[in-house]
Amino acid sequence: MANHNEKKGMLIDVQPLKSKEEIREMLDALGRTEFGLRNQLLFKLGISTGLRCGDLVALRVEQVKGKSSFKIREGKTKKERTVHLDQLMVAIADYVDTLPPGTTYLFPSRKGDAHISTTQAYRIIIAAGDQIGNHSVGSHTMRKTFGYTYYNATNDIATLMEIFNHSSQKTTLRYIGMTDERIKQSIKNVSFF
Repeated sequence: MANHNEKKGMLIDVQPLKSKEEIREMLDALGRTEFGLRNQLLFKLGISTGLRCGDLVALRVEQVKGKSSFKIREGKTKKERTVHLDQLMVAIADYVDTLPPGTTYLFPSRKGDAHISTTQAYRIIIAAGDQIGNHSVGSHTMRKTFGYTYYNATNDIATLMEIFNHSSQKTTLRYIGMTDERIKQSIKNVSFF
């Protein structure tokens, strides 16, 4: 989902967070909310796994509690994928301990037995972005941040394409904002005068 700029209804291109400082600022903003621990875990899972927002909010406690990885059939593509949680096991355990016994969903809704909606997740992310003055965030920021960070750490576009279930390198690079970044950098490196 795209975020709306200050001008009512004006859509902007949702971008990844490109530095650890931006990620820390976002996590701090998420932590200052009524459901800070939940909101921080949602964001950490999003930027650490690259799962789509719909798949994140629908996670069940039993899928992740005490596990270093799990398999998921992605909602959009219906493809099975292994999700690795090694770096998040402590954060997941700490959060799950705050949930009432017998809670089904990792991110339960306050309304009934369902999970929070993707719309609610979007609202959480843009509210935190607004707090830190970043108006180019939305629910896709999590997935794009994962891709941007993964690609810059590994330069492995083939594996990232597989994780994202994209059919071309061009699509993946454009999705994580690398195409525009490369063009900008290449133009900066050319001297016209």
